[in-house]
Amino acid sequence: MSELGILYIVATPIGNLDDISRRAIDILKSVQLIAAEDTRHSKRLMQSIQVDTPLVSHHDFSSESAIRKILSKLQSGQSIALISDAGTPLISDPGYKLVLLARQQGSAVIPIPGASAMTAALSVAGLPTDRFVFEGFLSGKSGARQKQLQALAREKRTIVIYESTHRIIASLEDMRDVFGSQRQIFIARELTKLFESHFLGSAADCVAWLEQDSNHQKGEFVVIVAGCDEEQEEARKQQQALEIVTLLRDEVSMKKAVAIASQITGARKNRLYEVALQTAEPDET
Repeated sequence: MSELGILYIVATPIGNLDDISRRAIDILKSVQLIAAEDTRHSKRLMQSIQVDTPLVSHHDFSSESAIRKILSKLQSGQSIALISDAGTPLISDPGYKLVLLARQQGSAVIPIPGASAMTAALSVAGLPTDRFVFEGFLSGKSGARQKQLQALAREKRTIVIYESTHRIIASLEDMRDVFGSQRQIFIARELTKLFESHFLGSAADCVAWLEQDSNHQKGEFVVIVAGCDEEQEEARKQQQALEIVTLLRDEVSMKKAVAIASQITGARKNRLYEVALQTAEPDET
């Protein structure tokens, strides 16, 4: 029985072609086959680094039979490199099923590390990086996206999100509305490419930055959101609750208005009552 081939997970540049490693080039030249997310896209990279290894398509919609063909080549002793269109495979890119099945059949799966938009953005964001959570791409539907963000509203770790040019404004507006206008957000646009740009500011500032120049809305984005600060979150809830209390003052007692507002927003009722009393007219107490 022949020795099983190796499946290499090879990182490729996210923009600047000079970011590919010497080791990655050597592996791409030495394997018998390269499984690429988009062979037309990857062919240009291969030409630039003078690699003529055959390419085969492998993406999220690859059939079971296509995956089995790659696995059978590994079983026959051929080594294969898996690459995505850009960056490190499997980081919001295809490959999970292939890697799992390759491991299950006994093939070695070896990473060839390199460029990653996520880690590149984190390294320059100026936000805490000791603990973070990667959410990949949010839903393209507004309602579903808002639910995802609401589930993350109290996340204390830094949050990393990928976004496309078509949804960047809508997503940042949702983040502003869900996380609060003052939550700190870093936008990394077109990392390592000719028109790379960065912006760090409040959620409200980020929306304004995107809207002030249509060029700011073009390209591929990594959005990094500061984790929830409990004091800031409580202040946001208190402000939202106070606005509700103001609307209810003419209809119900102050005590009832505070109870309703607290239930809706999650603001602390005792503190809200104290603040509401301070802002109320004498005859409203």
